[in-house]
Amino acid sequence: MTSEKPFSAVQNKNRAAILAAALETFSAHGFRGTRLEQIANNAGMSKPNVIYYFPNKEAIFVTLLNSHIDKWLAPLREIDPDGEPLEQVIEYIVKKVRMSAEMPRESRLFANEIVQGAPRLKESMNSDLKGLFDRTVNILEKWMKEGKLAEVPADHLIYSIWATTQHYADFEAQIEVLSGTPEKIVAPAPTRLLRAF
Repeated sequence: MTSEKPFSAVQNKNRAAILAAALETFSAHGFRGTRLEQIANNAGMSKPNVIYYFPNKEAIFVTLLNSHIDKWLAPLREIDPDGEPLEQVIEYIVKKVRMSAEMPRESRLFANEIVQGAPRLKESMNSDLKGLFDRTVNILEKWMKEGKLAEVPADHLIYSIWATTQHYADFEAQIEVLSGTPEKIVAPAPTRLLRAF
């Protein structure tokens, strides 16, 4: 849909249905394994109706990625350089675990794009993510130099947090069998993390 006019209530409802169906389909089959027909069927619409709102599956995929990237970056933005370092790191980890447990499809969508080389996210990664990552590394390194956190490579600390929290989304079925519901995992996380640090 190329019009610059705001969407009507019906159009917003239809776009939301398409994006919800696309999220389900892309997170299950990836970008390459998803066809526009599958999204249309899952949305309860015809393919031409979907094309009215989005010209192709890449436009749907990019819209989904962009709508979720801000959510994924929010906990990183919320790290307070003037806060208590250990609390800030633990709070960040808890938020990431909670997000992975509550939004596994969104997490898998983002992770699958990264695994594919981030062809549709490169620009956003080079601007938003890179600046935020560098800011966080600087905060962590400052805290480490002040003796408030153990000295480890700050970038690898962030990667380790991302890898661990991503596990909760990618292996959601395994986690539920082995450890139980997301609430059982997330609720005691601060206590466990304090012991780890």
